[in-house]
Amino acid sequence: MENENEKKTADTAVRKKPDMDKLTELIIVIMLGITALLTAWASWIGSLHGGNQATNYATSNNLASEGNSEYNAGVQQMNQDMILWNDISSLQIEIVFAQNNNNEAELAKLCNQLFYKITENVSETMAAKIDWNTADNSSSDPQATILAWLEKENSMNSPFFDENYVDSYFTKANELLAQSQKVLEQGQKDNSNGDAFGLVTVIYSVVLFLLGIAGSFNHKANKYAVVIIALVAFVIATIYMFTLPMPTGFSITSFFKG
Repeated sequence: MENENEKKTADTAVRKKPDMDKLTELIIVIMLGITALLTAWASWIGSLHGGNQATNYATSNNLASEGNSEYNAGVQQMNQDMILWNDISSLQIEIVFAQNNNNEAELAKLCNQLFYKITENVSETMAAKIDWNTADNSSSDPQATILAWLEKENSMNSPFFDENYVDSYFTKANELLAQSQKVLEQGQKDNSNGDAFGLVTVIYSVVLFLLGIAGSFNHKANKYAVVIIALVAFVIATIYMFTLPMPTGFSITSFFKG
């Protein structure tokens, strides 16, 4: 009776040993397939991040170029307007002198000059700043129009003392440069995310290597140790990958649309 029990115990142990080996082999095969798929996925997503990075860098450079062009145009326009304002100020002073000296002929001439200089050269933005009513551009009495304008509060105040007015020359340039910086930062994020997916791909490659060589170990303890290390690395890489953002605008269904 004891011999029969010992025989049954031995048979059970023999069966368990092959079952454990088969389970280990099954785990290795399944993990090889899953890891191969996730390696391909991580590599693909990383390449999409790389494509977005290149696109964003190119877009950022174009926006920066446009912004710099607009900035230079703003500087040029501001310089022209400053020269124009100096001319206007000079005529204003001469008009005041002509009024004080009761020189009607000179006053009429100067008012006429100033009227046409303003109507032909002053922008709407500057006109609003110096209290010039653009509706007066069609006035049939330049002298009366100019003299009435000189009575207004801001008619003789330089608009260039106002920082907001000066900044208005560079509004479009600043908007473009801000967009450029924003797109550049997104490109840098894409670069970092692409590198992160590259790291995940490397870890998965190590997992594939470990799983591939696990079957070559005759010593069970060594085989199990390699498989466990591979599983731990797989779990770490997978958790890390799912914390990473997908590429901007990514939608897997978009690749299947006609």
